Amino acid sequence: MASITLGGNPVHTSGELPAVGSQLADFKLVQNDLSVASLSNFAGKKLVLNIFPSVDTGTCATSVRKFNESAGNLDNTTVLCISRDLPFAQKRFCGAEGLENVINLSDFQDGSFGKTNGLDIIDGPLKGLLSRAIIVVDENGKVVHTEQVAEIANEPNYEAALAAL
Repeated sequence: MASITLGGNPVHTSGELPAVGSQLADFKLVQNDLSVASLSNFAGKKLVLNIFPSVDTGTCATSVRKFNESAGNLDNTTVLCISRDLPFAQKRFCGAEGLENVINLSDFQDGSFGKTNGLDIIDGPLKGLLSRAIIVVDENGKVVHTEQVAEIANEPNYEAALAAL
C-alpha cells in the first residue's frame, strides 16, 4: 500500500506500482467507442500510461493536455490516459479540447486495472478512483519507469516519464 496525500491529508492506495523491470500485466480497459482494449492492442509500441482520478479536475486535465502536446513527437510511442471516468466523459473532454494524440481508456467496468496495479484509492474523499501515477513501458511490455505522485493535486514529472522512453 502506498501512502499519498490529498490536500495534505493522508490517503492510501491498494498496493504498489509495478516494479521497474517487471512485465506490465495485461489489462482490459474500455475505449471511447465502448470496445475493449488490452495490452496486445499496443504490441510493439512504447507506452506512457498517464493514470489519474478524473479528467474533470484541473490537474488531471492538465496532464492529458501536456502529454497530448508531447505525444505527436514521440517515435513508436502511444500515450494512454486512464481513469475511471465514463468513456463518454473522456471523449467529450478530448473533443472539446481538440486532443487527438492520446488514447483515453476507462477502468469503470470492473476496476481490475486499478486493483492489479495497486492504483485504487482505498480511503478518503476520492475512495474508489485511481491515484495519479505514471507507468512507462518499452515495446516489449517491460516497465521502465514509474511514478506514484505523492500529492494527488500535483502534476506528475513529465520530463522523467518522457526521458524513460
